[in-house]
Amino acid sequence: MNKKNIGDRGENLAEEYLKSKGYVILARNWHSYKRELDIVALHNGIYVFVEVRTRKFGSVLSPAETVTRKKQRFLVDAANLFLQQKGLDGESRFDIISISYEYGQAVIEHIENAFYPFQKN
Repeated sequence: MNKKNIGDRGENLAEEYLKSKGYVILARNWHSYKRELDIVALHNGIYVFVEVRTRKFGSVLSPAETVTRKKQRFLVDAANLFLQQKGLDGESRFDIISISYEYGQAVIEHIENAFYPFQKN
C-alpha cells in the first residue's frame, strides 16, 4: 500500500470515528490558496480543525509528533481562511487524529486541543 492510499484510508477511518462521536463533518480535504485542511467538523458549537496522521507500525515518530510548528502555522492560516471564506465565526480548536497500524489493526488516538494558535513574532 502506497503513502497516498494509507493516508486516504486513515482519513476515512478518522471521519467515521468523528461521526460516531457526534461530530458533524463540514468539509474534507478542503483546499484554497495552497492551504489544505484534512477534516473540518462542528462539535458542540465548536469548529474543529482535524489533522489526520497515519503511519505504519514501527515508524520512528508517532503520527502526532510529525505535526511540526511549521505545519501548525500552516493549519492555523488555513483555518482562518476557511472561516473567512465561509463567513463563519465562533470558537475553534485544533485536534490531531493519529492512526497507527499494529498487527493489521488500526489504532486511533484522538488528541483534542492538540495545539493552540500562537502569535507571530
